[in-house]
Amino acid sequence: MAKLKTRYICQACGSEQHRWQGQCPDCAEWNTLAQEAAAPTVFSARHDLSSGGRAVELVGLDAIVALPDRMRTGIAEFDRAIGGGIVSGSAMLLGGDPGIGKSTLLLQVAAELANAGRKVVYVSGEEAADQVRLRAIRLGLGGAPVQLAAATSVRDILTTVTTGEPPALLVIDSIQTMHSDLIEGAPGTVSQVRASAQELVRFAKERGTAVVLVGHVTKDGTIAGPRVLEHMVDTVLGFEGERSHQYRILRAAKNRFGGTDEIGVFAMEGGGLAEVPNPSALFLTQRGEPVSGTSVFPALEGTRPVLVEIQALTVRLASGATPRRAAVGWDGGRLAMILAVLEARCGLSFATTEVYLNIAGGYRLSDPAADLAVAAALVSAMSERPVPQEAVVMGEIALSGEVRPVAHAGLRLKEAAKLGFDRAWAPRGTEGPGGIALTRFDRLRELVDQILGR
Repeated sequence: MAKLKTRYICQACGSEQHRWQGQCPDCAEWNTLAQEAAAPTVFSARHDLSSGGRAVELVGLDAIVALPDRMRTGIAEFDRAIGGGIVSGSAMLLGGDPGIGKSTLLLQVAAELANAGRKVVYVSGEEAADQVRLRAIRLGLGGAPVQLAAATSVRDILTTVTTGEPPALLVIDSIQTMHSDLIEGAPGTVSQVRASAQELVRFAKERGTAVVLVGHVTKDGTIAGPRVLEHMVDTVLGFEGERSHQYRILRAAKNRFGGTDEIGVFAMEGGGLAEVPNPSALFLTQRGEPVSGTSVFPALEGTRPVLVEIQALTVRLASGATPRRAAVGWDGGRLAMILAVLEARCGLSFATTEVYLNIAGGYRLSDPAADLAVAAALVSAMSERPVPQEAVVMGEIALSGEVRPVAHAGLRLKEAAKLGFDRAWAPRGTEGPGGIALTRFDRLRELVDQILGR
């Protein structure tokens, strides 16, 4: 038998070191290396793996494969985010901040599938079964035939669900509370999370049960545990939103059975999470008169246009003071770039001005097509001249001051027209639906002249 070797595993990133150190050399976190005894493997014993196994069947790329079956949950926003429904035999990982509504969302999904006649098992490792039942009653789901259990042993859970007909959906809340008796260590450690997830994913693939794992997140918003956990599952979902706001956004960071560009929008209400079929209403401010420093941008999330309001504020400072730049929901580096282009190409100086930029409703934008809308809000705030309320603004700004075209402009403008906007400021060559008057720009200076009335 090979000699046991000691290894040190980082509890933050999962990297393996041969000696203890105060700081992990991979993720730079302090005091995260924990000692584990590595069991002898066939590799450490220097066994030859080139023979003794069974031959694996090889198939070509042209083999006919049927599309995977999907289970419609009845919650359209959830189905949209994951690509049309839950795939049988898939493994999903759902992460989000504490109290954001992960358990509430999955309980509603489980109740919908159970009411549709499918066998659903909900296992909670953090709450007792009575607590989950009380939440279901509060949400009006007390009559759903969901089978509840409170357990943390993966062996006990798999022994239970493999008896009789396997469930169509198995929810594990959460993976950080599970433990395997084959691995030493407390629940939540890297080795326990990895081993528990591996056994649950294997069960999903062998028995055709869709498994949903709830994962904790770290202080910077990433899913806690080793990154290999995200590689093991088929779909990684993030439940985003501020607890001070009503809305929640379900977004896929990885999806082997669909795209990652769709989102599902929910509103937290007294009866649980309600679907928001028209999310633009959440991010637009209803006002009676024009206000300077605001512009409306038609964002695109997958195939869904979402109109969001961009707000800017500029404050003049006394000479010699250092101005501050703050951006909420927008990249601060891109804000600095737009300010530089406005100064270098359009003659507008923000050197003695504090600049604050906010995306209304807590929405987060990463689309470069919002450059022109951000510039319009900044110029409007600085000049105290409002952008027309009935206009939407879109376009990407180059360092030369040129306004570049955006993708799917027709789809964005169609959504804007549906919500009552009849004007659009867009790059040259943009075509839109009838009913929207287009003002096209080649350079950023033309937009500045439009707002300033020059």
